[in-house]
Amino acid sequence: MTDSKQYENPLIKRYASARMGFVFSPQFKFQTWRKLWILLAEAEKELGLPISEEQIADLKAHEKDINFEEAEKREKAVRHDVMAHVHAYGLQSTKAAGIIHLGATSAYVTDNTDLIQARAGMDLVRRRLLRVVAALSAFARQYKDLPTLGFTHFQPAQLTTVGKRATLWIQDLLLDLEELEFIDKGLPFLGVKGTTGTQASFLELFDGDHTKVKALDEAVTRKAGFARSLGVSGQTYTRKLDSRVMSLLSNVAQSLSKFSTDLRLLQHLKEIEEPFEADQIGSSAMAYKRNPMRAERIGSLGRFVQALEGSVAFTASTQWFERTLDDSANKRLAIPQAFLAIDAMLILAENISKNLVVYPKMIERHVLAELPFMATENILMAGVKKGGDRQDLHEAIRRHSLEAAKRVKQEGLDNDLMDRIAKDPVFGMDSRTLGEVMDPAKFVGRSPEITEEFLTWEVEPVLAKNPDWKTLDQEDLRV
Repeated sequence: MTDSKQYENPLIKRYASARMGFVFSPQFKFQTWRKLWILLAEAEKELGLPISEEQIADLKAHEKDINFEEAEKREKAVRHDVMAHVHAYGLQSTKAAGIIHLGATSAYVTDNTDLIQARAGMDLVRRRLLRVVAALSAFARQYKDLPTLGFTHFQPAQLTTVGKRATLWIQDLLLDLEELEFIDKGLPFLGVKGTTGTQASFLELFDGDHTKVKALDEAVTRKAGFARSLGVSGQTYTRKLDSRVMSLLSNVAQSLSKFSTDLRLLQHLKEIEEPFEADQIGSSAMAYKRNPMRAERIGSLGRFVQALEGSVAFTASTQWFERTLDDSANKRLAIPQAFLAIDAMLILAENISKNLVVYPKMIERHVLAELPFMATENILMAGVKKGGDRQDLHEAIRRHSLEAAKRVKQEGLDNDLMDRIAKDPVFGMDSRTLGEVMDPAKFVGRSPEITEEFLTWEVEPVLAKNPDWKTLDQEDLRV
């Protein structure tokens, strides 16, 4: 039962998935420690140290049934978490108690586990990113032809399409995927390096045989599923690796925050809304409100992740020589919480992207309110083709535009520029002819084609190359 008098981490309680929570759970962490001790023992045995199959089997028998209470009791006495778990493991695997952690230092299990957790976290982020990309791609294709106002400086600009705008969100996420794949592919293992990165303890174990020490490092790295280990290290892996992973998470947060900000602005314009459930309450006081709470939560969590990037960077920049412990508390907080927050943001983004509500009539209304000003160059050219003088036509359009703008801004009335032009004999154009010139589809450029080309040639190959995103179930929003 929940202790109502203790702080609860909302990332676990309210936002992130159980999958991501497990990656950074005590169970995952300490069973990974035990897995690493098993891999070390296996490799040491293969290279000739006196370790038996029976001892390794004994270790494997208790790889996941961790006696947490015993470890916690021991840690209170010795003030050392790794040695407490060595002791607790030995109480269960009695035949192997003497060879657990043989030759290793604490960073062997702590740092290698951190890297395994980072890789597992990135794999989940990758699949969730792909799910958001897939959802937004379906949306972009559905609305690739629907004209909408483009905005620069949040001022009406040349028309684009609803689908074309969605490709901008997708493109940012594809860049994040590229970065994630690069970091994941190149992420090294710490391996088996010893107390200051010299491998001195292992050289002693193997009676000065450098070849076997190198083989041990390579074997453990391979068994752990990594392509390589760091060529050099202190006691720990360089915290630049944490900084690199954190920079990736910050970039994902930036992309999702940008998407959520655009959506909040569109919801204000009543053009596109995030989903709103039948029994959902938008405001405790204003019953009519439909607040964009999902998009706002993405923005809030994104701010948190981006702020954490600086914390990890400071940690990387303030390490002393071969090791210092002022990284430990920071790493325990920053890295897991960044992954949990990104996980929550991606769950929200997928939920929104699959259920976006579009209001074409409202979009058309905004387009038609601004299109007369944007169409003036087209009208000018049409008038010239009918035999009009370009300078006279330009002056007439300038005069009518100013009057129409005054009517809109100062009197709050509709834009009547087209009516003014239709009534002006200098143009020789009636309302029907002007209507043909004013077709919004003529003002979106190659937006539909750009959207289709982008989805076909850039998005679909990425989704096809990574089909495992389909095996990940969509998460329900927890709150």
